[in-house]
Amino acid sequence: MTIDELHRLWDSKTTPKRGGKSSHSEHDLQTACVNWFRMQYPQHIIYAIPNGGQRNAIVAAKLKAEGVTAGIPDLHIPIARHGYHSLYIEMKNGKQGRLSEHQKHTIQILQDAGHRVAVCRDMQEFINEVKNYLS
Repeated sequence: MTIDELHRLWDSKTTPKRGGKSSHSEHDLQTACVNWFRMQYPQHIIYAIPNGGQRNAIVAAKLKAEGVTAGIPDLHIPIARHGYHSLYIEMKNGKQGRLSEHQKHTIQILQDAGHRVAVCRDMQEFINEVKNYLS
């Protein structure tokens, strides 16, 4: 899939459904953004940090013991630029997505440690953030 095809696919799903909500889920948004990044910047790494999601109690306890931490942003680009150590991105699905208290606290800790942290609510916001950071 080309970058143009990815944009067309994303744009075709962005038309609001009945009730005014986009047909995209946060998963769809993050998948499209990661695919765009990997096509645009194949020489760089982006990876997801799977902290969210519904899990049974046993799996949740195992992941917590392994170091899964509430509030960590969804994506990480481990490249130093503009005085920052790296870029973390928290994906939110449009305007209805809100940061939790854990996320707000963790974002502040990451920023204090010298990382850039962005909250992106749509694909264009993600693209702009990445282009500005990597420029």
